Amino acid sequence: MARYIGAVCRLCRREGEKLFLKGDKCYTDKCPFAKRPTLPGQRGKFGQPSRVRVKDYGIRLREKQKLRTIYGVMEHQFRKYFNIARRMPGRAGENLLQLLERRLDNIVYRLGFAPSRKSARQLVRHGHFLVNGRKTDIPSYILHQGDVVQVMEKSKKLEIIHEMLKKRGRIIELSWLQLDKAHLEGRLLSMPTREEIPITINENFVVEFYSR
Repeated sequence: MARYIGAVCRLCRREGEKLFLKGDKCYTDKCPFAKRPTLPGQRGKFGQPSRVRVKDYGIRLREKQKLRTIYGVMEHQFRKYFNIARRMPGRAGENLLQLLERRLDNIVYRLGFAPSRKSARQLVRHGHFLVNGRKTDIPSYILHQGDVVQVMEKSKKLEIIHEMLKKRGRIIELSWLQLDKAHLEGRLLSMPTREEIPITINENFVVEFYSR
């Protein structure tokens, strides 16, 4: 399966904002974006030309790329999510965000078991989690209301999980997720609404990009 293997801080610089792709490092003074927030490549080195005007297509493309980068989804799979969201009742943009938030790797990250979505994806692939009592090692698995995510018994001593739970103050508390720290499990209480999804994105631009 294709995946991005380049420098992730370059992606933050390209979007002009912190996307918190490296976990703990993003919260420290060592964050490369804090030291060098300019664009990557020649434009960042010499300064972006002031007369360059980004067209409507470019604005919508960047918003789509930023959303893909945040959740770590490649283009082919992202397009599939959009096609599913478009067929669902309601607004396509909100449906798309809801699908991305309900991915297993994202739920593991949101519950505070991993410092980043990339790390959460690796933990899931290594088989450290159960969904409704069954081992699930597919990061893109979509959870439904009432589903329970548990750390496997043999994985409950993993240092990374306990270290992250100690730093849970950095995790945004979400009303649609419930965490049981004593049993290392979480439950999807309800489907998240747009107001309950804490990312700065204009999902309507993504819809317009694919609807052009």
